[in-house]
Amino acid sequence: MKFSKLSQLFLVSAIGLLVATLLTACQLVTIDYVFLSTAGSGAGDGQIQTYAADSQSGALRPANDAVDSGGADPISVAVSADEKNLYVANQGNNSIVHFTIAVNGALTKKDSVTLTDTPVSIAVNQAGSYLYVLSGTTSATLTEFALSAGVIGSPTDQQSLLLSGYPGDTIVPTAVNVLANNSGVYATVYDRSAYNPGGTVTSSAHPGWIFGFNVGSGGALTPTTASPYQAGVKPSALASDPTNRFIYVTDFASNQLIGYGIQSTGILTYLINGPFRTGNQPSGVAIDPRGIYMYVSNALDSSVSAYVIDLKTGTPSAAINPTGSATNSTDTQPVAIAVDPALGRFVYTANYLGNSISGFQLDPNAGTLKQAQSTPYPSGSHPTSLAIVPHGNHSTQAVFP
Repeated sequence: MKFSKLSQLFLVSAIGLLVATLLTACQLVTIDYVFLSTAGSGAGDGQIQTYAADSQSGALRPANDAVDSGGADPISVAVSADEKNLYVANQGNNSIVHFTIAVNGALTKKDSVTLTDTPVSIAVNQAGSYLYVLSGTTSATLTEFALSAGVIGSPTDQQSLLLSGYPGDTIVPTAVNVLANNSGVYATVYDRSAYNPGGTVTSSAHPGWIFGFNVGSGGALTPTTASPYQAGVKPSALASDPTNRFIYVTDFASNQLIGYGIQSTGILTYLINGPFRTGNQPSGVAIDPRGIYMYVSNALDSSVSAYVIDLKTGTPSAAINPTGSATNSTDTQPVAIAVDPALGRFVYTANYLGNSISGFQLDPNAGTLKQAQSTPYPSGSHPTSLAIVPHGNHSTQAVFP
């Protein structure tokens, strides 16, 4: 059968359009960049690896080359709310290093500061005006650095986290969190003199604590009334909801999640019905951008526990994960967890012994998780923390208090 020239032209055009459509459908559209701190490929060469998250599946693929973290043993990373700056804390040389983030996720080192003690955890406020650094190995210190266009400036305040009545105790810092409205900062510690598995206990103090501070003019930090507050045995991570009404702490030693209500003055009060059960050795906690769902990484179980948050009371319920935390299996020993900020549809864990990232798809209507395509994703040696920034022109999931 013969075709006229017009029919042939139409057929060629139709085939071309079909091929173009299929190619477009197969293209991976990046919705987030995931930044992961790792020990690198050799001794002492910490790295920050960058991954691009696919908008449809949440699958990760390497994006750009890994960059030197600026020191050995990077332990914590944080990004600014404007998605232009990344900070990494390196324990090997007690440094905090600042990188700028390009549109394609590429990192460029800009400046750094050196601490007098070992950094443990860092956080940036939503306004991008202050960087909070929690440091120490036998004592705990919270330092507030001024930020100007992302550049780390001089310390504007510094607080020693001390337990009244126990001046000689060994205090170990674990995590820091800043409220979304920039008004408060909270840090967790545990008293190793009172909790020392396999060692000698020399103190009768309560072991786990959370310190609260109000942020005033010029960044001045003022302890909230009744601070510090008891926080289980060995608090390991903490996260606050986007409306600044609740804060949650994981207790690594007791396998539980402790919830607090945040009063207008920054005072913390225990949530009713708590504490709440987690998997074994909870190591990280993250809340989705809408403040509806919460996820906890369990280091010993290699799993993620999922909760729905009662928006009135703040009470987390595990009803969305009725068969137990083992349902959401990760690679070995997840030590950190994050929810993607672009759409609030993906969850990732940094797996310390698995040398990988595990990915999950988040059902926005139910909060349930299912493994993302091709998870887990290989990484450098011993990943310790991760942070995520949105990519592209699209609406994002967020709650503005």
